[in-house]
Amino acid sequence: MSALVEVSAIARTYTMRAGLFGRTVDVHAVDGVSLTIRKGETLGLVGESGSGKSTTGRIVLGLEPPDRGEVRFDGAPIAGAGTPQWRAQRARMQMIFQDPLGALDRRLPVAEQIREPLDIHGIATPTEREARVKELLRSVELTEQHGARYPGALSGGQRQRAVLARALATRPEFLVCDEPVSALDVSIQAQVVNLLADLQAQLALTMLFISHDLRVVRQISNSVAVMYLGRIVEYGSADDLFARPEHPYTQALVSASPAPGRRSAGRIVLAGDPPNPAARPAGCAFHPRCPRAVARCKTEVPQLASISGDRQVACHLVAGPQAQSRDAA
Repeated sequence: MSALVEVSAIARTYTMRAGLFGRTVDVHAVDGVSLTIRKGETLGLVGESGSGKSTTGRIVLGLEPPDRGEVRFDGAPIAGAGTPQWRAQRARMQMIFQDPLGALDRRLPVAEQIREPLDIHGIATPTEREARVKELLRSVELTEQHGARYPGALSGGQRQRAVLARALATRPEFLVCDEPVSALDVSIQAQVVNLLADLQAQLALTMLFISHDLRVVRQISNSVAVMYLGRIVEYGSADDLFARPEHPYTQALVSASPAPGRRSAGRIVLAGDPPNPAARPAGCAFHPRCPRAVARCKTEVPQLASISGDRQVACHLVAGPQAQSRDAA
């Protein structure tokens, strides 16, 4: 299947001040990330808070420019934000945000907000737009009565369904879902995830699903990329990666995710917190927390390398037999 989204070695650095009167420091939020998302598939992007997942999603949509690297959508580079070309591309790609109440205008009825993308992009006639709004409400299991209400009168799950309906208004081909269920109760999370999966199948959507919740990612994703401190450390099909995690960081994440038949005694507990992105450790950024780190990990940055099929890992201990023999020596 052909690729719809191609991300090539993108990087994004922010300059921040250390303290009120401190010196400025560079924070490498995204550092050389490459991804390919095939048409009709969902790529799950996982990692702890501060790993650069949301920044990656914003760059993919063209909401932020990369400092280097390139994003291509359907074979064409993402245009600069605010340009007519970018607006045309944005009609084909949309975003679902983490906080549904923050993503909606509390002063407008839900139906008006669902219709807004149609007005902005000049899609269809006024009568057809009204019919489209009703169709969208039904597709996300809301009624016209819900559409007449203001966001504050809806539950969290209903608000997220409204956000999803608005994102689907222009019939996009690509959705970036940035922690779309993390603010919801567990039972509501399952309903929204199931709805997303159903809509993906019905509409042949392609999705980048950003989350720290591996249970949700495993349920909805075809492939998974694991991110740590701005870099991809492991990539592979969802079934293969969750069944046989190779990178020590992925192993810790998978062990902490509840699963039937898994005993808590097998959980890998990582020491400490993720390092400060403004003071990235030399070598492998994960080595201060890695229970298997060797001397080489402290000085040499591991590169993402294929180990079998489409499986890729950035770790000196699993990148190949030659690397492991050098470490043993």
